[in-house]
Amino acid sequence: MHTIVLATQKGGSGKSTLAIGLALAARQAGFTVRLIETDPQGTLSSWQRRRTSEDLVVEPIYHAADIAPRLKMLADSGLQLAIVDTAAGLSAATTAAIRHSDLCLIPARPSVADIEATASTLSVARAWKRPFGFVLNQTPIRGQRIDNAADTLAEEAALDLAEVLARPLIAMRNDHQDSLASGLAVSEFAPNGKSADEIRGLWRWIETRLELSATPHLPIDQLVSAADGMLHATSELSADETTTLAP
Repeated sequence: MHTIVLATQKGGSGKSTLAIGLALAARQAGFTVRLIETDPQGTLSSWQRRRTSEDLVVEPIYHAADIAPRLKMLADSGLQLAIVDTAAGLSAATTAAIRHSDLCLIPARPSVADIEATASTLSVARAWKRPFGFVLNQTPIRGQRIDNAADTLAEEAALDLAEVLARPLIAMRNDHQDSLASGLAVSEFAPNGKSADEIRGLWRWIETRLELSATPHLPIDQLVSAADGMLHATSELSADETTTLAP
């Protein structure tokens, strides 16, 4: 199992919306996914209550000591991907999640305050030697501010920009908030829109970064095997009946 954690000091950076969008993009790519909520504000839980489908499970885990054992249990069960949404600030639960992550994604809006706020999260990821990447989120459609923000993030991480900045950038559009209010992911709310394309592109970037590949979903495999067995049994029964009725 791979664990992706979305974390940053600044509130309002879009962690929850990104977590939901990436969870559905991963599911559509063939992965089994669990959304983990460590933020007591409960944005993901509220979203799930508005959702009519039960294909994405949100599991609240608010105590730091519960995170590692629960992630292990999910991994042992065969789950392929856990996406963890964290609270603003740097809590014990957030630190524990980052410690056990395979990738820490640090969302930031293209503002000085947001970029400066990434420093503490970056320090935790580096302290535990965890891979990380920045996601420039809620960006204007175009403008010099985007380039300035990207350059500042690269300086903050003291690494080449290509190594730390996730692509594509996620532009500010109403689709994200409208889908959240509807209990949907953006690729369900407006599947042919630019926002959905960007989220799918971000998931492909993560797949490449983590060298992920989906494996067959076990329950589906079991159903197929059971169906094959029933078909085989039916064929044998038909053959026996034919033999019995033959003159």
